[in-house]
Amino acid sequence: MADMPESDELVLATVKKILPYGAFCSLDEYGHRESFMHISEVAPRWIKNIHEFLHEGQHLVAKVYHVDLEKSQVDISLKRISETEKKRKLETVRRVKRAQKLFEVATKEAKSTTGESVAARNALEDKYGDLMEAFEQISAGDKNVLDGLKIEKGLVKALLSVAQKSIRHAKAELRAILQLTAWSADGIGRVKETLLALKAPADATLQIHYLGAPRYQITVAAKDYKEAQKVIDSLHEEVEAKAKKADMSMEWEMLEE
Repeated sequence: MADMPESDELVLATVKKILPYGAFCSLDEYGHRESFMHISEVAPRWIKNIHEFLHEGQHLVAKVYHVDLEKSQVDISLKRISETEKKRKLETVRRVKRAQKLFEVATKEAKSTTGESVAARNALEDKYGDLMEAFEQISAGDKNVLDGLKIEKGLVKALLSVAQKSIRHAKAELRAILQLTAWSADGIGRVKETLLALKAPADATLQIHYLGAPRYQITVAAKDYKEAQKVIDSLHEEVEAKAKKADMSMEWEMLEE
């Protein structure tokens, strides 16, 4: 794990000390490294009493907005993070913890040595990126999905068993409100043509609900928030390009989950 977070990164923080002008927090994922949240970064409006928003021991999802490597200083913000970002971060943390637990169950079942466990984890992360993605792919694949990886045979069997028993392929949904208006004589046709052309990839679904001209709700469902975000961002770009080409006005607003 890196020693310092990066700018714009979402982090887990714990409030340690509150002052009239801000709060010192520890970064849970970075060895409890100290960070600072100025009172102006606590809420989107002016606040008189910081204690109305923060208390010592409080656990937060915050955004890093400034990192000074020379001074080893990290500044974080609450007001710069949306509810959607907060939920995605917490979902990521939940996935990491669950994956670790599943991996521990598998290594215990296989009576793996430390060396075998480390080798297996490295192999899974090298191939799939992270442990939870590995378990999801193992669950969705056939019994030969782990062939070729440097994982002890007993642990392979345990990983397959744990994945198939424990993983349920839930869908993550993201929604946006699209306002699409065409002023030309064939405006209705242009809007309809644009919406009908929108498609989701095979591993995701797309629903478009008419809310009353010119508003439409776009709903994307995918295997996780990362994939859902990728799909909905792509749709946003596609509509924007089509609207510009067809001389239509467009507004796009992501809904908080």
